[in-house]
Amino acid sequence: MANEKNKPLDVDKLLKNKLKSVNIGDLENGIAKVISELVGEDYKCNINDVKYTMFSGADFHMKVELTYNPND
Repeated sequence: MANEKNKPLDVDKLLKNKLKSVNIGDLENGIAKVISELVGEDYKCNINDVKYTMFSGADFHMKVELTYNPND
């Protein structure tokens, strides 16, 4: 535990925001799939207003809603 406090900060790793390489459509599909499995209904997810931050973060607006299918 003491070594963790003295561990040097890897600034290069923090500044390389790997989230930029994640396809937003893949992220939407993955979130929708997990929620659909948890709830037992078909949901869709929309992500917009993505703003990548320093230190490998991202802020975005996410909307999750029940998929309406009139045939069901």
